[in-house]
Amino acid sequence: MQVDVLLDRPAAEARTNDRVRRNTPPEINQKIDQAMMKRVWEYAKKPREEISARINELDHEWDLERVLETGAAGLSLGGVVMSIMKGRHWLVLPAAVLGSLLQHSLTRRSLAVQLVRAAGVRTRREIEAEKTALRMLRGDFDKLEGVSEETHRAIEALRLSRA
Repeated sequence: MQVDVLLDRPAAEARTNDRVRRNTPPEINQKIDQAMMKRVWEYAKKPREEISARINELDHEWDLERVLETGAAGLSLGGVVMSIMKGRHWLVLPAAVLGSLLQHSLTRRSLAVQLVRAAGVRTRREIEAEKTALRMLRGDFDKLEGVSEETHRAIEALRLSRA
């Protein structure tokens, strides 16, 4: 099942303002999107309590930035400690990590990003898209029934633009 088909927009146009997605191979983005859509479809059959539990899990899910920052900090610290214990040549490790982190911060493209994305780690925006879909399934937005058709369309457009 293709997420972009369900959202009625071509994959090339989807999330063009997201540099991480734009710089990730389409196969990886598709795999991440399809896994999210599969989870949302599965939760559509579950009771509110299970949906709420999944939303709570998503609140604690590590996003791409957190995984990269934690990994970079750990590898850099390890390289500094090893340089103290085993020799200065270990300083190459934190230098390489910092170079990769700088490249990621400027372009959202680096080997580390490609490896982490291939492992299925999602951006905060992707996690929030799943949360929003689950909140809709749970009925969080049912209070909007008394508003006009235009307002519903505006809310839907906003949701899809952020997904």
